[in-house]
Amino acid sequence: MIIYNVTLNIDDSIHEQWLAWMMDTHIPDVMETGKFLKAKMVKVLVVEETGGTTYSVQYFAENKEKLEAYYNEDAPRLREEGHRLFGDKMLAFRTELELLKEFKSV
Repeated sequence: MIIYNVTLNIDDSIHEQWLAWMMDTHIPDVMETGKFLKAKMVKVLVVEETGGTTYSVQYFAENKEKLEAYYNEDAPRLREEGHRLFGDKMLAFRTELELLKEFKSV
């Protein structure tokens, strides 16, 4: 399994608007591509020196091919909307992770 992790720092001036857009529009749109099995959104609890609030959204893909298909077929369009709405008040960086093993308590 591949985890596509997007970490975003959001300026306080757009925080509520951005959060609603993520929950109601963006994440559902990403999931509707059919490239991911599930998604999780978490708030990063470390206070950033530069301000704002930081979040991580993790999209779980069955394999690297599904993620590549997302990059090629969907990502440009979906990223553009965020840039158009929030500009430089939303800073994002992306990381690809490979799930090696999942552990659960007994």
